[in-house]
Amino acid sequence: MLRESGIYEVEIIDLTEKGEGIGKIDGLTIFIDGGLVGDKVKAKLSKLKKNYATGELLEIITPSEGRVEALCQYRECGGCQIMSLSYEKQLELKRNSVVQTLRRIGGLEEIVHVHAVIGMEYPYEYRNKAQFPVGERGGEIVVGFYKKGTHDIVDAKSCCIHRKVNEQIIEIVKYYMKENNISAYDEKSHKGTIRHIVTKIGFTTGDIMVVIVTNSKKLKNANLLAHALNANIPGFKTLVQNVNMDKTNVILGKQNNIVYGEGKITDYIGSLSFEISPLSFFQVNPVQTRVLYEKALEYAALSGDETVFDIYCGTGTISLFLAQKAKHVYGIEVIQEAIDAARENSVRNGIQNAEFFTGKAEDVVPRLYEQGYTADVVVVDPPRKGCDEKVLGTIVEMQPKRVVYVSCNPSTLARDLKYLGENGFKVKEVQPVDMFPHTMHVETVVLMSRKDK
Repeated sequence: MLRESGIYEVEIIDLTEKGEGIGKIDGLTIFIDGGLVGDKVKAKLSKLKKNYATGELLEIITPSEGRVEALCQYRECGGCQIMSLSYEKQLELKRNSVVQTLRRIGGLEEIVHVHAVIGMEYPYEYRNKAQFPVGERGGEIVVGFYKKGTHDIVDAKSCCIHRKVNEQIIEIVKYYMKENNISAYDEKSHKGTIRHIVTKIGFTTGDIMVVIVTNSKKLKNANLLAHALNANIPGFKTLVQNVNMDKTNVILGKQNNIVYGEGKITDYIGSLSFEISPLSFFQVNPVQTRVLYEKALEYAALSGDETVFDIYCGTGTISLFLAQKAKHVYGIEVIQEAIDAARENSVRNGIQNAEFFTGKAEDVVPRLYEQGYTADVVVVDPPRKGCDEKVLGTIVEMQPKRVVYVSCNPSTLARDLKYLGENGFKVKEVQPVDMFPHTMHVETVVLMSRKDK
């Protein structure tokens, strides 16, 4: 008979989507944070339910053959769930996750081929954007990351997946706060000035933006901070004060005050340039973004005569990649600000064969088709919930030669591939891409074609 607070030996046989170890005790599933497949561990049951239990990892009795010493010393933040797994094993794990999900949910027993995951040569320092909460503890300023499942700040001096220059930026901001008697924000009292430090870095250009998020309309002696950053940070281009005086978990407010520079930086994906502002969206891992987009372009197999629909196009990054090889591209996205950015990016790069529509994909795509718009190739890059069924239904009616599905969620990908597979399309190739090393996240690009082709 199992009991709460009881200590048991457990073998980890699988991982959840969140990276928790899965084991069995007397047939009951137990979730153990920190366990890896192949580990034999000693765990203390912290919660016992009818159908499952959770356990606290006390000791690794026999480690998994893939277990390594994680580079990160701040494991409490929980951001890199599988950093204790060798990178080679991480990639194997992610491929297996895609395969098993496509089989279990999508019924795709006869997948032509799921390629090995395209990983990174150097799977560290890959994030071009960082968001650091600021607080106080014992009279001292703390800057770092939230502890997993809480809003307690882990005072972190470094991060393996962020650029090292962030460490210098944090120290400069902390010194500026102390010298100018500027307080850190306190969530409970809704008092204090500085809430977050946000950095954005152009990997190709080396441009650096620093955003100070404040619980006040003014930031005292902000010019002194700009001077210190300019004197000590190579590549520093702009300092922006973002005003967020709401009681909210949302990091950025809507008002930006430019303290220094132009309030924006530039970066490239391939030969295309993009303008990055405090509020604009830009892919977090530009190295692997290029890999992902080039794979999507390869699968689209454009000769120059095709019309392409890019559904859920965001700020138009994939659209512009496609437009370099297509006759015409139509991008569809619900967020007006993203469409505005897509149009600006199109003009910025001299691309005249891309057109963008604002609205819900499930409304816009059927309407365009009814108006006579059609596509030879359809690219979809939906949010985690996957494609709306009306979108899939219209794709089936449209009968494009190829469908390229870019997914950030294997489960909804499998569901949507099943629908398309039951309605005249077949999976030709599946290519997972590792956009976020050391996490459970995996991006996947799938090529489908009509079964009559």
